[in-house]
Amino acid sequence: MSDCCSKPSKKPLEACPQCGIERKPVTMRTVYQQVRFPENQQIVADNYYFCPSRGCSSAYFSSTGNSIAKSLLITQQAIQNETLCYCFDISSACYQSALQTHTADAIKNFVIQRTKLAECACEVRNPSGQCCLAKFKQLEKESAVSSKFINDQ
Repeated sequence: MSDCCSKPSKKPLEACPQCGIERKPVTMRTVYQQVRFPENQQIVADNYYFCPSRGCSSAYFSSTGNSIAKSLLITQQAIQNETLCYCFDISSACYQSALQTHTADAIKNFVIQRTKLAECACEVRNPSGQCCLAKFKQLEKESAVSSKFINDQ
């Protein structure tokens, strides 16, 4: 698999100053690739964290007070549309629909194969800098819980 999808090292989390939720760090490479030109030229090098919350206007923040608004990101619309996989433009809604129709394996296997061949670019395409494969599993679990709840009704 590509480096972005290997087991992440344990890095400290930092609470978003706007929403208060603890967030994971990102690399400066991710930040520079995500911020639109010419604003990317004004970025202060720092240890940034990404806030994926749709209700939070802050995209990146640091413990020293630097912040970058989501409105400055290339992927601003994709974040609002809840993109699941930024490398291959797969939305959460598309994958949830595929889970319901039992066609999700083909989508997930495609992403896994591309990742194994190092054909993904999570560090620069995903604003979190993280691999999306864990999010596929998260949606699968949520879908299973929802299905069980509906079936138990």
